[in-house]
Amino acid sequence: MSRDLQIIGVTSELGAGTRGSSLGLDAMQIASLQYDRSFFLRHAEFRLETVNHRLYEETEMAYAKRLDGIAEMYSRIENSVSSVLRQEQFPVVVAGDHSSAGGTIAGIKKAFPNKRLGVVWVDAHADLHSPYTSPSGNVHGMPLATAIHEDNLECQNNQPEQETIWHWNVMKGSNQRVLPQDLVYIGVRSTETPEEVLIEKYEIPNYTVEEVRERGIETITKEALEYLKDCDILYLSFDVDSMDPEVSRGTGTPVPNGFKEDEALSILQNLLKDPRFICFEMVEINPLLDDKGNAMAEAAFRIFKPVYEQIEAQQKN
Repeated sequence: MSRDLQIIGVTSELGAGTRGSSLGLDAMQIASLQYDRSFFLRHAEFRLETVNHRLYEETEMAYAKRLDGIAEMYSRIENSVSSVLRQEQFPVVVAGDHSSAGGTIAGIKKAFPNKRLGVVWVDAHADLHSPYTSPSGNVHGMPLATAIHEDNLECQNNQPEQETIWHWNVMKGSNQRVLPQDLVYIGVRSTETPEEVLIEKYEIPNYTVEEVRERGIETITKEALEYLKDCDILYLSFDVDSMDPEVSRGTGTPVPNGFKEDEALSILQNLLKDPRFICFEMVEINPLLDDKGNAMAEAAFRIFKPVYEQIEAQQKN
């Protein structure tokens, strides 16, 4: 079945601790001018309305900052992604901070409630915190916890306010959208103890940068997909901070010893050969933090363009 692709721009940045990731899609479009000027004319995006004005307001929710606004964005992303999927299109999400991914996953499950969803998370961070465990209160570290419906109370450090708990429970939904055994990490290298407890508890595989280089990208991606063999559909989330800060520091939480640009591209392309993938997301491009001009967005576009074109070619077959 031939399916069109639809770029969804989610220029929200309520979940990050730094400002500027809402400009990531714009920065990537500027980068496209030197590589493929008409790309975004040929492949137009639609953008969701954000509630970024809430950044100018004080937040009362210390353990999940601006969670009310993020919950609103979750719902908008969920409805948008599910609508695109129900129209038999392939959603390609370009988002600001990574909290968006929880809404994307919710949207996939809304469209396919009876299908088993597997997630490949290419990132420097595990993003498994909850308001009960987060040391920062930044919700971009929590999307997978909503997806697997996990509070992690055994590692509780915080006492969230009732309003926080209410919004958090709404975001988690009534049940697990993703089983913990249907999650694979690639490149994760910055975690806190509560996340490490869950990774060990659920035996979530994490292919480190060193292991990927030692064993080879083709071997690792094949093994990751084999691990998810019981899943009906797959979602791939790519945080640009999975790459090394040498590529650029233009992301909110850069972590040393990450992937090179060509390695990241190869990982994504090898994974996306699997026809079960029905959604791809790229997040956390932040030009305000870029110490090399617009280098991160340029690298992101050099990755995004061939990935998009590969998905497009596969959907036509």
